[in-house]
Amino acid sequence: MTTGLVRGDDGVKRCWWSAQPEIYQRYHDTEWGMPTADDVRLFEKLCLEGFQAGLSWLTILNKRARFREVFSGFEPARVAAFGERDITRLLKDPGIVRHRAKIEAAISNARCVPAISKEHGSLARFIWQFEPKASERPKELTREALVQLTETPSARALSKALRGYGFRFIGPTTAYAFMQSVGLVNDHLKGCPARSRCQAARRAFERP
Repeated sequence: MTTGLVRGDDGVKRCWWSAQPEIYQRYHDTEWGMPTADDVRLFEKLCLEGFQAGLSWLTILNKRARFREVFSGFEPARVAAFGERDITRLLKDPGIVRHRAKIEAAISNARCVPAISKEHGSLARFIWQFEPKASERPKELTREALVQLTETPSARALSKALRGYGFRFIGPTTAYAFMQSVGLVNDHLKGCPARSRCQAARRAFERP
């Protein structure tokens, strides 16, 4: 049975999906699975996971710098103020994913954030309520298990709750990918050096 780990050109073993190119390696090593309570970064990831639907995450990573430029750093209050002129501007920008429904969803989702913050104190506090219990996690996280792990009860609950506030482009599969990326779960495989780094970060992390 394959371990799901691949050794890169730099000699470092990583989860198979991040073997190449270098931008993917860096994302895997320093970001994916690291917990965050930063509302702006959380909102950015929610938006980018929505833009990723039907595409590869590598496409989004390669475009992320431009996404940040044209979406005002993904600060929810600034994105919420976007209007039709901004939508037209974004649809003309080849540096991002030019998909009207996804662009409109990002703007609409930004307008939903104040209600969440008002009721829960912050977007982060709301999001971290959905961190799954140990009983929901696979007993052994193998490559085969991870490939099958596209949604979970917690991801379905998060998706439903976000949609209850009016969020769009956030189904259970997107919600689980989001949870993986912002550290609500640690899905690095056993033997991957990043797994222990994420474990340490999660132990030290103060839940909002």
